[in-house]
Amino acid sequence: MTPAATKAKPPTPRERARAQTIADIIRLGRQHLALHGAAALSLRAVARDLGVVSSAVYRYVESRDELLTLLLIDAYNELGDHVDAAVEAVPGNDFAGQFRALGTAVRSWALREPASYALLFGSPVPGYQAPGERTTVPGTRVIVRLVGIFDAAFRAGAMRADVSPAVVVPPALAKDLAAIREEMNLAAPDPSLARGVLAWTSVFGAVSFEVFGQYGADTFAARDELFEHQLSVLQGVVGL
Repeated sequence: MTPAATKAKPPTPRERARAQTIADIIRLGRQHLALHGAAALSLRAVARDLGVVSSAVYRYVESRDELLTLLLIDAYNELGDHVDAAVEAVPGNDFAGQFRALGTAVRSWALREPASYALLFGSPVPGYQAPGERTTVPGTRVIVRLVGIFDAAFRAGAMRADVSPAVVVPPALAKDLAAIREEMNLAAPDPSLARGVLAWTSVFGAVSFEVFGQYGADTFAARDELFEHQLSVLQGVVGL
């Protein structure tokens, strides 16, 4: 006889209070990030806005680096949730629509949260190294979703293989792509994977150019139309 599943215990009042305090620290940390930038982030300043002495904050977040890690995880997951919701609103067999929904969702979140986007995809914070064991999974949610769209399209016969120009994959790159294919259980061949990498970096490159003001103030007034055009070109590049 299979024993009954053990029910998870509800959090205690102390655990709920701790979780709320950490949530407040993250919320204030995001506000400070927007005002002062990641390099100037200060736990003491966060404690001041929280209305407690700095020593009290250190009981919950032990250092500035820990606060940066919490902000990274929070932002990666918020972006991932935003992208997932957009993609899941598109029919499952509309792979081109899913790709466009993903790109549009990345852009809309980035424009709404430029400071958090800069923390994730801008210049590294001097002296800080993100702990991979905590940030890799949330940090790869969008690319895993994108790869899933491309691979599902290939498996369904919805990704053209005769896209011009033909892609010649060098042997050293083929080795990298083979490792990715095995790790992620992908079916798409090397040329499709290589085009997928180009689409991935191009989406984020286009978003970064806009968020970081690289186009200049007067070059493009039709920013929405520009990004839609870029997505259309990339859709053709990958063969959707």
